[in-house]
Amino acid sequence: MLDSKTITMIIEGVGETMWMTCMSTLFGYIIGLPLGVVLTVTGADGIKQNPLVYKILDVITNLLRSVPFLILMITIRPLTRLIVGKSYGATATIVPLTVAAAPYIARMVESSLKEVDRGVIEAAQSMGASVWEIIRKVLIPEGRTSLVVNATIAMTTILGYSAMSGACAGGGLGDIALRYGYQRWQPKVLMVTVVLLVILAQLIQMIGMFISRVIDRRRV
Repeated sequence: MLDSKTITMIIEGVGETMWMTCMSTLFGYIIGLPLGVVLTVTGADGIKQNPLVYKILDVITNLLRSVPFLILMITIRPLTRLIVGKSYGATATIVPLTVAAAPYIARMVESSLKEVDRGVIEAAQSMGASVWEIIRKVLIPEGRTSLVVNATIAMTTILGYSAMSGACAGGGLGDIALRYGYQRWQPKVLMVTVVLLVILAQLIQMIGMFISRVIDRRRV
């Protein structure tokens, strides 16, 4: 059986993991949502095409997405230290998680908005709607179900990244699994952390899918 100290540590690890995941998702969307909108608007089929802007953002997004998370986490440690004051722990890990999540989220947003019926967009344009009005009143509302589904996928991906951050003293369940479950060979601790990560991922998935279904019903 796990002792009370280990149980307390695991409970704190769950809290740290959710803190990292939720905050990174929030900051990731603060950066990624506008970026995804700009990519959609300036793209080949966008309502305000701008090949130069799209190409620059496209290259930056692809470059950031192509860097493995652990390498990214190590590479931007000076930036993490500058922002947070240290490069280890749960709060510090939010910085590389956000940097890794933002371009991924931007692509998910772009994908969601491109699913919006072109006829609806053209109807708004024919009525003289501005670019901002089309974004705010057509693209976002019409793509909201897909946006919620993709946000759920993004959040579960970030949860997985937060677990990987344990390899670099990132805190949370990943750190506990590595330091206690693997390095000190405590299989019970390792198993518990794995089960908890699976449960958290399933909860995020269930909540996200529920919200998307509610939104769909309201549209109908």
